[in-house]
Amino acid sequence: MIKKISKKEIIILSILLIDDDQDVNITLKKILEEKGYNILAFSNPIEALKSFRKNFYNVIILDIKMPQMNCFEFYNKIRKIDNKVKVCFLTSGEINYDRYDEILNKNLCLRKPIENEVLLNAIGNVIEL
Repeated sequence: MIKKISKKEIIILSILLIDDDQDVNITLKKILEEKGYNILAFSNPIEALKSFRKNFYNVIILDIKMPQMNCFEFYNKIRKIDNKVKVCFLTSGEINYDRYDEILNKNLCLRKPIENEVLLNAIGNVIEL
């Protein structure tokens, strides 16, 4: 999404999308790109971590259940690099991670499948914070 700050300054909002389900990545990427967001999508969190750059992404959309790396481990590694990037967790299951309540309560958590408008509104609200 393009955000106009002033007549001369335009910011293109970037989202890092990580979900091990390739179909989810393709679908969410298409939805978000149609609204003007710059999306970099990964199905492997290790590869996403290797390419992560501080102060580049406005939001990370992160699937909770991934085979290569626990999403909370990924979250903690990202926080060591960039403690300001907003995070949105995605889950298709129950959200019952008592030991991670503090992380989940500080960030947005959405349940899959998700309606397009719900996703877009949630991401828009997170970026505005």
